[in-house]
Amino acid sequence: MSSILFEIKNSIAFITLNRPEKFNAFNREMSLDLQEKLDECEKNISVRCVYITGAGKGFSSGQDLSQGADPNSLDIGKIIAEQYNPIIRKIRNLSKPVIAAVNGIAAGAGANVALGCDVIVAAESASFIQAFSKIGLIPDSGGTYFLPRLIGLQKSSALMMLGEKISAKEAERIGMIYKYFPDEIFFIEAEKIAVSLSQLPTKALALTKQALNNSLEQTLEQQLQTEDTFQQKAAATNDFKEGVSAFIEKRKPDFKGD
Repeated sequence: MSSILFEIKNSIAFITLNRPEKFNAFNREMSLDLQEKLDECEKNISVRCVYITGAGKGFSSGQDLSQGADPNSLDIGKIIAEQYNPIIRKIRNLSKPVIAAVNGIAAGAGANVALGCDVIVAAESASFIQAFSKIGLIPDSGGTYFLPRLIGLQKSSALMMLGEKISAKEAERIGMIYKYFPDEIFFIEAEKIAVSLSQLPTKALALTKQALNNSLEQTLEQQLQTEDTFQQKAAATNDFKEGVSAFIEKRKPDFKGD
């Protein structure tokens, strides 16, 4: 059975973490398969949005600790360098929006992979936990980078050090995720967001994503220059011309992603 399910439908690439018996815990195979699928999404011009979710009752419970027979057999440095850091880099550098549809528990690296995505939605029964301190580790997979920027230093410190599990409702309240939905309509609503993203001007979304990435490290003056440069690139697209024409003609725009 493949550790990753992959389907392209209506310009959306659906990626499903597929180790439900392990709550989609990452092993080496699944990590490398996910990297391969993210690369495929970047190269495939028909893909305009990427949708990541988990099979079964969990999004991902993080690292599969049974990957090694004992703690001494786990090469943590190799796991981070070859499995998790590449996934985060690929998600952030992907020139298409990535939505994380968190359908259940998102723990450890599983939670932080979700936090690295552009739009995070969750089922009401889902939960998030920075579980690292429970086993004597620090948060990785970009967790110490993304979480403080989403919810602030104090809240992040407490969640990471105490390893407290929080609900999807609380995650939305504190700004960790975009929205949560009742379980019975979660996948319907999550896919609606993916459809909306796939129908928007792809190049403008890619430039927006790149500008947001830059904003995390730049001064205001540098960011204003970035906006100037990227806005000129966006204004040179056919989608900008279509957007203006549709606005003037009072009709729905038909963006092609070019």
